Amino acid sequence: MHSRYAECMRLPSLKEIRAAQEIVYRHMRPTPQYAWPLLCQRLGTETWVKHENHAPTGAFKIRGALVYLDWLTASRPGIVGVVAATRGNHGQGVAMAAKAFGLKAKIVAPCGNSVEKNRAMCAQGAELIEYGHDFQAALDHARTIAAEEGLALVESFHERLVMGTATYATEFFEAVPELDAVYVPIGLGSSICGMAAARNALGRKTAIIGVAAAASPAYARSFRERRVVEAPAQSQIADGLACRVPNQDSLAIILAEVERVVEVSEAEIRQAMRAYYEDTHNLAEGAGAAARAGALRERDALRGRRIGVILSGGNVDRVIYAGVLNESLSEARIS
Repeated sequence: MHSRYAECMRLPSLKEIRAAQEIVYRHMRPTPQYAWPLLCQRLGTETWVKHENHAPTGAFKIRGALVYLDWLTASRPGIVGVVAATRGNHGQGVAMAAKAFGLKAKIVAPCGNSVEKNRAMCAQGAELIEYGHDFQAALDHARTIAAEEGLALVESFHERLVMGTATYATEFFEAVPELDAVYVPIGLGSSICGMAAARNALGRKTAIIGVAAAASPAYARSFRERRVVEAPAQSQIADGLACRVPNQDSLAIILAEVERVVEVSEAEIRQAMRAYYEDTHNLAEGAGAAARAGALRERDALRGRRIGVILSGGNVDRVIYAGVLNESLSEARIS
């Protein structure tokens, strides 16, 4: 499916990705990738994990935020502040990047958002605004604030964000050059589009498989129907995948560059979170564990292949994570 998309956002070139790496590496180091023996045993194949949970904000989103704000401050030198909508990880990235570039930041999160992600955004110096019942409502409110207060809106999908996410994908492909397939979670699409950009720029043949939460199926349905399909965003465990309205540009790229989209249940995501802890002692939030859940669902077809999974973030509230881990203990007691 390589490079067949038309009438959509252009994917960044290798030169642009290298320039983005220069921006990102002023603020963080590349994240590691490991093939954990127990994880490989569980999946029955050689499996490499890209550890974006080791980024400074605990998730990959910081990369795109840094690249976006570097471009924004150069193109709009008089800007004093930014506003963004988030379920948490994008907001943390924007807040940290804004602080680095000397800008004020307002972050809009849905009511009932992750308590600990909210605290982390505030600790970065952002003003937190809780609004609406889901991400789309928060995004609409962020756009209103931008217009009324003269702040720059940091989009949740944008070519500069894709340039940023392509930096982790480039690290991954260059560290593990012969991946047969890589599983990538889909929130609004910047991560998987960055993966496609890096693969194409480096001339790899790796199949890219998207992973969506079955409880937030907008992208999975849109992929099947090859058009934007709005669907309820009801995942409780994977807030980073809880998208109600797909982005048209990201969907166009996904349709052209992604082999398939796998849907995983809430139970499968929770099981993958536990497996990450048991096999690697790494913390994975729901969205961060989704790629592994997708690979686990397809493991019978993966034998003898070298695959990659993206652990996109580890920002999960303690109470939620304790409940996920305790489910396994309860099951063991019952059995």
